[in-house]
Amino acid sequence: MLVNHQQYRTIWPNFEYAQACVEIIDQTKLPHVFEVAKVATLAQMIVAIKTMQVRGAPLIGAAAAYGIALSALDSCSDLHLQQSAEQLIASRPTAVNLKWAVQRMLSALLRLPDTQRQSAAWSEAAQICDEDVRLNQAIGAHGLTLIQAQHQQKARTINILTHCNAGWLATVDFGTALAPIYAAHNAGIDVHVWVGETRPRNQGASLTAWELGQHGVPHTVVSDNAGGHLMQQGQVDMVIVGADRVTATGDVCNKIGTYLKALAAFDSVALGHHVPFYAAVPSPTIDWTIEDGVKSIEIEERGAEELSWMSGKLADGTIAAVNILPHGTRVANPAFDVTPARLVTGIITEQGVFSPQQLSAMQR
Repeated sequence: MLVNHQQYRTIWPNFEYAQACVEIIDQTKLPHVFEVAKVATLAQMIVAIKTMQVRGAPLIGAAAAYGIALSALDSCSDLHLQQSAEQLIASRPTAVNLKWAVQRMLSALLRLPDTQRQSAAWSEAAQICDEDVRLNQAIGAHGLTLIQAQHQQKARTINILTHCNAGWLATVDFGTALAPIYAAHNAGIDVHVWVGETRPRNQGASLTAWELGQHGVPHTVVSDNAGGHLMQQGQVDMVIVGADRVTATGDVCNKIGTYLKALAAFDSVALGHHVPFYAAVPSPTIDWTIEDGVKSIEIEERGAEELSWMSGKLADGTIAAVNILPHGTRVANPAFDVTPARLVTGIITEQGVFSPQQLSAMQR
């Protein structure tokens, strides 16, 4: 995708240094500073994942794959690689892509002689990244048909509400929830995106708005609690979000606040303007081992500082963090919630658009 009219991915290997490394777009610096960070060790990759320098389920998986490749620079023994895998999997618990990518890397490497593992690790990680791009492009094509249908029916600007960031910054490239929007914009369809700010880390306001602006897609940032009002007023035609994990039965685990958007969309039927609710995910985000997302998905509890402190640009251009809570206030910070399948209109995947009840067809 585009940054100042130049194409970028979110993560890539660099073999120009004395020792191979990985470079990433540091998402903690956006939207005010675009900075590429060098990740040279497994420990640095784990920090990048934990601190959300890289974030979004597909990108976390890609980063973890490269984490194994970095680990192999130190040792290619079974024990070392398995220990590295355990550390990576423990870095963030909710997104299933992380564990999927690590297990795929181990499966590819442990069957090889030690002498072949280092080069194979870089090759396998690159394949995971390239596959993510292809999956996301296919998601964009299938989601485009949904937007086209709305546009043909209504013959006006199609307003799409999204939550958090499931654009190209959350993947290796193209994005999941934003992939259909980019495809529609590129096809000349008049689309407008309502961007929920997504407290507490403001991934919508900071990241989604930034990348939509880079690509020239019309958008408006709204407070998280404005989504229901916009739907009530008939100003939303569809909701498209990403997910960190989708169950075999179609429950959608995504950034905290998604459930409330789904409830408002579901209630819109009673108001006479049905707002469909879609989750756009590549197949590695589907956890076929889980059926009840509310009971079975581990919800990451993040640090209190994410709620108590906000970062932004001061009038003089300085980037600063400010405390917004009274001293001594207790904070709870669950990072995700689960939207039950009954509220989900469809899951947009690289294989097509499936209702939650049809999702099992993907396994066949």
